[in-house]
Amino acid sequence: MSESIGCFPSGQPIRIVTQTDRTPKRVFVLGVYASAVHARWIGEDGITRITALAVASEPEIFWTGEGSEQLIATITPPNAIGTLKSAGQNLNGPSGRALDEHILAPLGLTRKDAWLCDLVPHSCMNPGQEAALKREGLPVPNWPRVPECLADEARRSEIMTELNTSEAQVLITLGDLPLFWFARHFGSKPRLSSYGSDISHYGQAHTLRLPDRTITLLPLAHPRQIARLGAHSEHWASIHASWKAAPPSHLPSLQNQ
Repeated sequence: MSESIGCFPSGQPIRIVTQTDRTPKRVFVLGVYASAVHARWIGEDGITRITALAVASEPEIFWTGEGSEQLIATITPPNAIGTLKSAGQNLNGPSGRALDEHILAPLGLTRKDAWLCDLVPHSCMNPGQEAALKREGLPVPNWPRVPECLADEARRSEIMTELNTSEAQVLITLGDLPLFWFARHFGSKPRLSSYGSDISHYGQAHTLRLPDRTITLLPLAHPRQIARLGAHSEHWASIHASWKAAPPSHLPSLQNQ
């Protein structure tokens, strides 16, 4: 993690979260924006004030939730009132676990084979978090909201630099937004459904021509969809389950090495 760009209600700094292992990889995975460590904030009266309060930046990109209780134990509650407990496994690291289990493993890959990146490389305050803070009478901290533009030209250039540094021959996009805000600018279709939403078309390889090389694009659904995390599309969850049972075996760099 790098410099702070704001703070959570707990006072913990909001940090840029990026890939730390910069060695060459077999695939480059592009998500949307970084999540956070979530805690249940319990008041001095023993009543839960906020069920899932973001209290710290993820310790690593696409964090799997490991060590959440130990992390939260070191963090002071807002205004030093009450206590913080882990918000539970379903709220800490679910996207990271879904990436490992439902995308990388079916392709015969592990984290060491993947370079991970997000369009927005830091936690963003969503309307639900903001409403919860206001309900509890807490000031809204300097916590960036989800931007209208998820990747401008400068950010796309940064992502391209990471992609080239990774030397990956396969770009895996997670959901619509990485296609729209990044890959579309190099000739991809703008939405996942544009590639077809049935099992014969979903999750197939496509050619993507970058400025200085050609790579393989593998557009997949977002981990929220494929792992049925909260509000999700049962269609995409089901179609990905079928893909998972028989993923493409002809992708460059994914053969046994």
